[in-house]
Amino acid sequence: MLAFDQRNSFTAGLFGIEGTPTAEEVARLADSKRVIFEGLQLAVVDGAPMASAGLLVDEQFGSEVARAARACGYVLAMPVEKSGLAEFDFEYGAAFGEHIEAFDPAFAKVLVRYNPDGNAAMNLAQRTRLARLSSWLKGHGRRLLFELLVPAEPPQLGRVGGDRDRYDLEIRPELTVRSIAEFQAASVEPEIWKVEGLDRREDYLRVAQQAQSAGRDQAACIILGRGSSNAKVEHWLRQEAGVPGFIGFAIGRTIWQQPLENWLARKLDRGAATRAIADNYLRMINVYEGARGRAGSTSKDSRL
Repeated sequence: MLAFDQRNSFTAGLFGIEGTPTAEEVARLADSKRVIFEGLQLAVVDGAPMASAGLLVDEQFGSEVARAARACGYVLAMPVEKSGLAEFDFEYGAAFGEHIEAFDPAFAKVLVRYNPDGNAAMNLAQRTRLARLSSWLKGHGRRLLFELLVPAEPPQLGRVGGDRDRYDLEIRPELTVRSIAEFQAASVEPEIWKVEGLDRREDYLRVAQQAQSAGRDQAACIILGRGSSNAKVEHWLRQEAGVPGFIGFAIGRTIWQQPLENWLARKLDRGAATRAIADNYLRMINVYEGARGRAGSTSKDSRL
């Protein structure tokens, strides 16, 4: 899955727009989303598997892309959360269901920042809102893609001397497992857990085992890119590949950010930017599929 549902970080980080974009700026933002989608389409022409090639795009700037992707048969996921908040809340409040039904994505997606040792009241509020969403989706025959970020709490960072790489390696895997268990206990039941990349294969196994615990055999996991370097993301993909319960990835900025920045700076024309995005996406697929083949995996992806 090619992820480009960023909103706040897209407007401020990529375009330097503060506050509400003007109509002209919205048009530029929407066109940038189309460039990324054109990269995905080109990658499919060049051999990316249409059956599992998907995209994660927002309604705010990507509504045209979402409708086109849905019409063409791509696997479409769309976000439900307000962008850029530390605490999950619904982008469209109580009308979230109307927006899901209007676009009819294969997956409703949420991005949630959650640390089981974090603020207890905020954690409870998030679990309550997400249980409501999960129940609504189940009642309407729809599926949930749950993107879980586990930001470090200060005492946790303190235990590793402030080293975020050590936090990722030594502490975050267990917190990820605990977070999934807490959401499951609160009746939040995603079809797919989208988790931050892990450095050790055994940690992928533990995450998948929790995701599929207590008869949840149809639940699956994928990884996100977190805007990391090609080398880091490719390492995560190789560790993940072939682990039972893990079925792929949803990567965004690592694939499209540099080509898009070069296009915006007029260092690349539209065709060259599209070509670069397609090549980056295909490279990630090839890394994953190559490692999956070496791991001897023969499982088929039935969740998309």
